[in-house]
Amino acid sequence: MLDTSEAAVLIAEDERGISEVLGAYLGQMGYRIYLAESGLAALALFREHRPDVVLLDLGLPGLDGLEVLKRIRAESAVPVLILTARVEEIDQLLGLELGADDYVTKPFRVREVLARIRALLRRAQAYRAQEAALRVGPLELWPQQFTAQVDGQTLALTPTEFRLLCTLAKAAGRVFTRSELIEAALPGSEAMDAVINTHLMNLRRKLAMGGADHLLKTVRGVGYRLSAEGVSR
Repeated sequence: MLDTSEAAVLIAEDERGISEVLGAYLGQMGYRIYLAESGLAALALFREHRPDVVLLDLGLPGLDGLEVLKRIRAESAVPVLILTARVEEIDQLLGLELGADDYVTKPFRVREVLARIRALLRRAQAYRAQEAALRVGPLELWPQQFTAQVDGQTLALTPTEFRLLCTLAKAAGRVFTRSELIEAALPGSEAMDAVINTHLMNLRRKLAMGGADHLLKTVRGVGYRLSAEGVSR
């Protein structure tokens, strides 16, 4: 189990006051901290140090946060927490569509951000601690590797998408409400229904790329389930 003294956090934030305060608090808790004030610097530090979680401001100079997120997601499933002063829901959801796990809006309380970081790390570790592979029809999941495949084709899932899929697969056939899925995949978050809907929409799209979107069923007025046909463990 990764403890805080081993966890590395990349803070990509161009407001020095914010990044220094967050860095000081996280450093006191034993995290290794890397600070970036631009999009290019964030990508360079990410590729050099491979942090365990990324705090990413949307308003970075040069490459903005959404472009940085897009490039990070092209090569890693690292947990990403968006920091944003943009209150428009479309910006928040666009970040999630590109693969962020959660977001907080400015101004925020430092303790809230720290709690989100702990939750992201805890959830990632919990899923990696599971050993047994899950199989639902053509879908195979390996929790320790955060890997999902459909008929041998690997799906490029974010950590939150993977947790959602694992939750559904472990109880294939059962209908989960949105609140149950938020609790399973985003505990500690203030996620809206629209946020979980965005993650599920992305998950369905990625399953469709492997020809398995039929596995994810919407139960109108209730929630979602994964088809139990062909389940094995």
